[in-house]
Amino acid sequence: MDRLQSMRVLVKVADTGSFAQAARVLNMSPPAVTRAIACLEVLTGARLFLRSTRSVKLTAPGSRYVEDCRRILADIDEAEASAGGSHATPSGLLTVTAPVLFGQIYVMPVMTSFLTLHPAVNGRALLLDRVVNLLEEGIDVALRIGQLPDSGYHAIKVGSVRRVVCGAPSYFKDHPVPQVPADLAGHTIIANTGSSAPQDWRFVDGEKSHVTLRPRLFCNTVDASISAALSGWGLTSALSYQVASAVRDGTLDIVLAGYEEPPIPIHVMHAEGRHISAKTRAFVDFLVAQLRDNRNLQAAASLMES
Repeated sequence: MDRLQSMRVLVKVADTGSFAQAARVLNMSPPAVTRAIACLEVLTGARLFLRSTRSVKLTAPGSRYVEDCRRILADIDEAEASAGGSHATPSGLLTVTAPVLFGQIYVMPVMTSFLTLHPAVNGRALLLDRVVNLLEEGIDVALRIGQLPDSGYHAIKVGSVRRVVCGAPSYFKDHPVPQVPADLAGHTIIANTGSSAPQDWRFVDGEKSHVTLRPRLFCNTVDASISAALSGWGLTSALSYQVASAVRDGTLDIVLAGYEEPPIPIHVMHAEGRHISAKTRAFVDFLVAQLRDNRNLQAAASLMES
């Protein structure tokens, strides 16, 4: 059995959770399915499944290998479709990555709308608060917030955000509104310790400066720190898009706006080259248009505008 067919068998076993069911779906004999998996285990030098009388589960190496096989098979299907003249029709597996909260709020609605428009495309979303290697992890499109290093990828700016300090109106009933960054020393501070969060709060007052904080509460997610601020317990720092709806509906107020650092750019990234797939080209165009039209991602605009 050739390697590509063995990969198809592997993916089907992973999807069905059963050697026997995979054999029925693929119209193969159970021994042939077993031989295909054994062949791949010899080739990779890794055990791909944990098998018992009741269940079939992927090992950690097996899970990684299955995702690689999905990508390889999707690329082959797309290459064959392109050679056959259907290259203009988006199809295959589209893998997109973005920061967790940004992805939840802005990317997932766009991605599901795109998949609805293009039934031949399947989606895979990796929402991670870390920088993902597009090539190593088989990523078609990435959303990045921040300055970009030089790379071989094409980057399209779609907007920008600001890092803001905010608190609830109920908090300011009992505490004075800070007028300068140094005033934060007298306030209850909620710090976000997530991987992408700065561990000090930076401001611009003639020149860049930072304020040493003594937080009362440390949260490992942005959601948690914003939730604590919404309760009126203290002040927190967040990116403007993360609190845009709360600011607009009046449940959070931004303070020290005159001391904020310059806006932080948002880019859509994908591999360069003339042979970019139809699915990637179509999704990038769709995503860029949607994000550029979103007022929450245009940092120069006030979050309080209607």
